[in-house]
Amino acid sequence: MLAHTSGLPDYFQDKGKSGKSLEEELMHGNDQSWTFEQIIGRIKSMKPLFAPGSKNKAHYSDANFQILGNIIERITGETYKEACNGMIIKPLSLPNTYLYTDFTDKNPKPLFFKSNELVIPKAMTSFGPDGGIVSTSSDMLVFIEAFFTGKLFPQSIIAELQRWNRIFFPMQSGVGIHLFKLPWFFNPTGTIPYFIGHSGLSGALAFYSPEKNLFVAGTVNQVAHPDLSFRTMVKLAQIVLKKN
Repeated sequence: MLAHTSGLPDYFQDKGKSGKSLEEELMHGNDQSWTFEQIIGRIKSMKPLFAPGSKNKAHYSDANFQILGNIIERITGETYKEACNGMIIKPLSLPNTYLYTDFTDKNPKPLFFKSNELVIPKAMTSFGPDGGIVSTSSDMLVFIEAFFTGKLFPQSIIAELQRWNRIFFPMQSGVGIHLFKLPWFFNPTGTIPYFIGHSGLSGALAFYSPEKNLFVAGTVNQVAHPDLSFRTMVKLAQIVLKKN
């Protein structure tokens, strides 16, 4: 599931029977909510992409995260929100991080689709384990540093997560993390290091450069241009590394 090698279709971005994806419906103003059971029903109606664990096969699917969230609830006997609070948010003292569950909550900064504000509070309450977390750049920095330095689990596990499959150019998917490494023709001088971490459709990302011991976290709150957050990360890294 975390490696996206399950072969399951993506309930959010892959097209359903209507010929449209949930993402397309939201981008065109049709805010809606859904349940875990509806997600399972949706992916059952879609064709699997490949057999689980097929060699050199990976397909990013939000369904994987939804299923893992449900597994967490079954194992812990807690809601996903309670599990996040108990295992991550409280231990790391993240004061501005929480799972979005109240569609009347106006605290998060708005997302944008191009120049239009994207109002999707119902959908935000449904994302849960596949993107329902609200946070700040400073809290994200605390989390990504803790993730890669052994404060959440033994640091030795990081090596096990780095089993890469091609997924989104130029990124590769590991187990719960992605590898962002520019090809030589975009990085001819080799001055831009590779990064490992994760990003989101909202324009948020949190990455770490093992080579430079550099952590980058933030968001552009723009869903129409997924490359914008990465271009911003590269520029920030260049500025920091030049100063150092």
